[in-house]
Amino acid sequence: MRITMIGTGYVGLVSGVCFSDFGHDVICVDKDPRKIEMLNDGKVPIYEPGLDALMAKNVESGRLSFTTDLASAVDGADAVFIAVGTPTRRGDGHADLTYVMAAAEEVAHAMTGYGVIVTKSTVPVGTNRKVKQVVQKARPDLEFDVASNPEFLREGAAIDDFMRPDRVVVGVQSPRAAEVMDEIYRPLFLRDFPVVTTDLESAEMIKYAANAFLATKITFINEIAALCEKVGADVKEVSKGIGMDGRIGNKFLHAGPGYGGSCFPKDTSALARIGQDHAVPQSIVEAVIRVNDGVKHRMIEKLRDLCDGSFNGKVVTVLGVTFKPNTDDMRDAPSLTIVPALVGGGAKVRVVDPQGHREGEALLPGVNWMEDPYKAAQNADLVVILTEWNEFRALDLAKVAKKMATPRMADLRNIYNRRDAKRAGFEAYEGVGR
Repeated sequence: MRITMIGTGYVGLVSGVCFSDFGHDVICVDKDPRKIEMLNDGKVPIYEPGLDALMAKNVESGRLSFTTDLASAVDGADAVFIAVGTPTRRGDGHADLTYVMAAAEEVAHAMTGYGVIVTKSTVPVGTNRKVKQVVQKARPDLEFDVASNPEFLREGAAIDDFMRPDRVVVGVQSPRAAEVMDEIYRPLFLRDFPVVTTDLESAEMIKYAANAFLATKITFINEIAALCEKVGADVKEVSKGIGMDGRIGNKFLHAGPGYGGSCFPKDTSALARIGQDHAVPQSIVEAVIRVNDGVKHRMIEKLRDLCDGSFNGKVVTVLGVTFKPNTDDMRDAPSLTIVPALVGGGAKVRVVDPQGHREGEALLPGVNWMEDPYKAAQNADLVVILTEWNEFRALDLAKVAKKMATPRMADLRNIYNRRDAKRAGFEAYEGVGR
């Protein structure tokens, strides 16, 4: 199959590379010439484990290429995937579809024969029908179909998720479009990975409902964690106990500083707005958004207490600022709420993150970026573990404590425990929900 991927952001690039590894001929298109130049030079503009090697392999095979020329890339394609950004629209919480619709119109003018226009971006229910209208208006003579194919990739494990998915969701309106999508995902079907073929609206809703449910699990355990702190329970034991119930499952039950990233914040916000627009309020989702914001601010107060009530003049070492490990993504990371509160309160903040510097430098002004956690802990008043990178999971706690002015730790990912921290020389240790 000949596939065109519009957009070389996280979703588009990973999807394009993986489709080429399936054996398809893939052209990835982006308007940013600097990004295309990087890709043609073999450099990956995002951090995703294993992506650089897989990309190089398929470029070398001749199945994968990159261009800014959309018209030539679309010409003759069996399927054109739209994988552009859908950020939260300023002021009303809706997903901004400006880039999606602009891409659809441009694709319409470039197509020379039948093809399926596939929305890979996360879009509100009804968007694919609007895409169809945009294309029909631009090219009344064009023979085409639209399809919805939401992504379910976890940053840091995206390649494995694409190659071995829990399921692939495809929304279509015609048997012809279904046949094209079946052929694209045939390598997965042959390995017995489930492909769910449904209507457009259901496919669009599956994506939002899935992310909202996962965000709800995270927020639920964070509320339970707050209660555990008051009653003397250990949220890790509680999570283990309830997660062994097959009806609940143990994933997304890890207490922490709140969810962030490219999906959960904007998708819960968009789903809440969709509900309001249709007079069917999504009360649980609205509560999840509100509680998650509160969790981040509760973490700030936890840190303030460890600094004797004031950040002013304190040296605080923050380990990890990306929203999760194994990614450089800073979108809606808890650090974007917590670190500015430290700086604004007068703290001198040192940050260590294996991949966060590139994006974080602009997003977190006023901090000192360092590479070694032990050097960053020198004469510090507080160490905060904010992202559970492997580099921070096996620290020599005694060495860290010895270097600090006042050995105190806020372990917001519950990597360690109070007993080991105290044994290592920390005078104060606070986890989440323990």
